[in-house]
Order: sequence, then C-alpha cells, then structure tokens
Amino acid sequence: MPPFTVWAGWVAGVLSLVAFVPYIVAILRGETRPNRATWWIWTTTGAVLLASYYFSGADTTIWVAVSYFVASLVTALLSIRYGEGGSTPLDRGCLLGAGAGLLLWWLFDSPVVALVTTLGVDFAGAVPTIRKAWVAPHTEDRLAWALFIAGNTFNLVAVDRWEFAIAIYPIYFFLASGTIAALVLRPRAK
Repeated sequence: MPPFTVWAGWVAGVLSLVAFVPYIVAILRGETRPNRATWWIWTTTGAVLLASYYFSGADTTIWVAVSYFVASLVTALLSIRYGEGGSTPLDRGCLLGAGAGLLLWWLFDSPVVALVTTLGVDFAGAVPTIRKAWVAPHTEDRLAWALFIAGNTFNLVAVDRWEFAIAIYPIYFFLASGTIAALVLRPRAK
C-alpha cells in the first residue's frame, strides 16, 4: 500500500482538477469572468512549473501541477470568449518572465532556478485575479476556490521530503490560492 503522502498527493490532484468543473460551468453560465491575462500567464507558467518541478524531483506532489496545467489551458481558451481584461505591459512582462524561467533553466542547467523564477512570474500573473477578487468577489466561483484551497492543503500534506525544491511549489500554491479563496469566500454584503 502506498504511503499516506502518495494518497494525499492523488487527492490533491483530483481536488485541484475537480475545482475547475464548477469554475468552467460558472464561466459558461456567465457567472464568472476569468481574467484573460491571469489564465494565459498561468497556462504558460503551468507548463514551465510542471516540467521544472518534475525535473526537480517532485513525485507525490506533482498531480496538482498536472491538473493546474491542463485545466488552466481549458480556462484560458474559454477566457478568449467569456473573460475580461486584455494585454497590458504587466501581462506581457509576466509572459516574458515565464520565458526567462526557461532561459535560466537552460543557462544554469537547473530546474530549481526555473521553478523559483516561474513561481515569481506566476504570482505576478495572480495579481489581476487577486485584485478582482478583492474588488468584485462575485465574479469568481466560490465552490471552485474552496476546492482549490482544499487541493492545495492536501498537497502540503503530500510533501514527503521537506527540501526547498520539493516544498516551495505546494507552499506557494497554498498561499496564493488561499489568498484568493479568502477574498472570494469572505461574507458578501447584501
């Protein structure tokens, strides 16, 4: 039987993938308007994060990265028609930052350098959605963000080696999704 961390990693991946179901349904119903910049940045950084995290040695915690990349791509595609926001200098800078992560990985031959760089870019990509969740929390799906934070909590539990390269991804996503979830889930004025 696999150790508990393996099970926690699988649960984290499933919850993270399932979180996108109500989010995508809310997009299609017009209840959620994803920020285009955020989701395209998250798709781009998701690909880099998935690759660099895998090559950094992640195993039990990799499933959230897989889920986030696949579902972010679907959400980014939907944002073209159903989203809001556009291409700002910040957006372009974040996309260039993801490319810089790949370049740094190649230059330093270190997936950890790419991982850390891309996490920084990912956070910059989260800023438009954090702002939107603060100003207009009703434009984000509550169930989806509750599931995102649940998945990222399980991913923290799935960490089997508390080494920087393994722990930084689950810690970052717990904090980032936790911030957005707290803003979206806070009580709303009538």
